Amino acid sequence: MSTPKVVVVMGVAGTGKTTIGPLLAARLGVPYAEGDDFHPPANIAKMSAGTPLTDEDRRPWLDAIGSWAHGRAELGGVVSCSALKRSYRDRLRAEAPGVVFVHLAGDRSLIEDRMSHRQGHFMPTALLDSQFATLQPLQEDEAGVVVDVSGSPEEITGRAVKALAELP
Repeated sequence: MSTPKVVVVMGVAGTGKTTIGPLLAARLGVPYAEGDDFHPPANIAKMSAGTPLTDEDRRPWLDAIGSWAHGRAELGGVVSCSALKRSYRDRLRAEAPGVVFVHLAGDRSLIEDRMSHRQGHFMPTALLDSQFATLQPLQEDEAGVVVDVSGSPEEITGRAVKALAELP
């Protein structure tokens, strides 16, 4: 990537968005924003209780992330956001047309194992099936890359940086 862009690190829960996002931001020399921080308290409560969010629940969250991305459009930034559906990504692009997506993707068993070992996160492994059922992978007309989540955080970040550099 030759010009500053806002990168949305996306994927199902447990793929490492919160780990890879800050590492990627540091490598790109731009600020990082944690997507979970944009959720209203009611969303956190629902997910903590094992209840998947509805599209209606996600609207204010996506709008807040989109607003942040819009404000960083000329400066660059990295933000984590599951962005599981095309319609969610379209909503983000409507607010910040230049965003680029890094889809962290991997084997379900690896992701479930990682989720079961993390501490202090509100998202239970019970919601992983609903995450995979909701996931609509990036389409050819969407600016972004798919990055495999096997390996160390540094390896994953390196793959992301390389893939982003190869984008037109």
